[in-house]
Amino acid sequence: MDKLIIRGGNRLSGTIPISGAKNAALTLIPCALLTEEAVTLRNLPRLADIDGFQHLMNQFGVNTAIQGTRPEDFGRTMRLEATRITSTVAPYDLVRKMRASILVLGPMLARAGEATVSMPGGCAIGNRPIDLHLKAIEAFGAQIELTQGYVKAMAPDGGLPGGDFDFPVVSVGATENALMTAVLANGTSRLFNAAREPEIVDLCNLLVAMGAEIEGIGTSDLTIHGVKRLNGATYAVMPDRIEAGSYACAAAITGGAVRLEGAKAGDMQATIRALRSIGVEVTEDAKGIDIAAPGALSRIDLTTAPYPGLATDMQAQLMSLLCMADGASVLKETIFENRFMHVPELARMGADISTEGRTAIVKGPSTLTGAEVMATDLRASMSLIIAALAAEGETTVRRIYHLDRGYERLEEKLQLVGADIERVDD
Repeated sequence: MDKLIIRGGNRLSGTIPISGAKNAALTLIPCALLTEEAVTLRNLPRLADIDGFQHLMNQFGVNTAIQGTRPEDFGRTMRLEATRITSTVAPYDLVRKMRASILVLGPMLARAGEATVSMPGGCAIGNRPIDLHLKAIEAFGAQIELTQGYVKAMAPDGGLPGGDFDFPVVSVGATENALMTAVLANGTSRLFNAAREPEIVDLCNLLVAMGAEIEGIGTSDLTIHGVKRLNGATYAVMPDRIEAGSYACAAAITGGAVRLEGAKAGDMQATIRALRSIGVEVTEDAKGIDIAAPGALSRIDLTTAPYPGLATDMQAQLMSLLCMADGASVLKETIFENRFMHVPELARMGADISTEGRTAIVKGPSTLTGAEVMATDLRASMSLIIAALAAEGETTVRRIYHLDRGYERLEEKLQLVGADIERVDD
């Protein structure tokens, strides 16, 4: 198992290319199940989760081919062709490590009339039930059965009629599954209080390119007019707003100046507002974002919320940055109940953080020092990297397989801008 060694103190300077978004890519890949024609996805990041989802698609009989396999390349192109679905079962062994696997339920049901999917896994950041996925699909006319750790969905003879569903709370994954279910339904479906994250817009744009009829894209009320069939398409995955925000925090905590090439500022305004309030200079243009932190950092109060609020996936990284801010900052986590697991590890490095329930108080500026730390989930892993870049001495980060699920070749990108970081065998 690999580990990362980081020697802190270097000021980051230069350009980091931003990869395609993991959270978007894992939603776009299962769209290939909706058509017999080929779907080609460009700008796919090189990540363990992408590889895992490819294997899952192969399980269903989907032919996949990947371009851009040279070691020096960032990103890849994947061609998926589901001419004939040979299995409608997503087994436990392929699903257990990746929560996004539940996103095959809707498109498989819509195309084949049935789907059996193991209950999903993923990061241990709290209770993430799939009840809203199932209730939305039931509202479209499906029958759902839970048995022996599997979800089995069946469409009535003649296909799903479609229907309306009002989400009691905003759910990104359930909105995505519902969209992919409804596009091939016989009638019109409506989603109220739907998630409107940029990744949802990316999904809608691909579905429309495939021939779907969707109204209200980018809003919380979506109307989907079912069509008889969808065609193939070629589509580029949106840039990763969480990766861009993470590297912005890394640049800021070192007092650096970094260009985030390809980042799309319009997708990450809540993060940009937070950075500016902390004292980070953020300059936007059509091709990327420039980050600079020339002076002292200021305390701030932050609360995570569904888009357009501050993404829960940015909470841990901003917490590390706030360890170096002047004063006591308050972070409230409203999405997941167990997303402060990085706090004890940051404390090992000298951070002064106290938690009560879903609220964390970060007192700074702290004198961070290198330590042996262990990653607990994907974004927590990145928070430790960010802290290590500003720490005195050497930090060892173990269990970095979490990082490989969400950050494409992280150490190489940080090396591009002057970080002293290397991956070694543990």
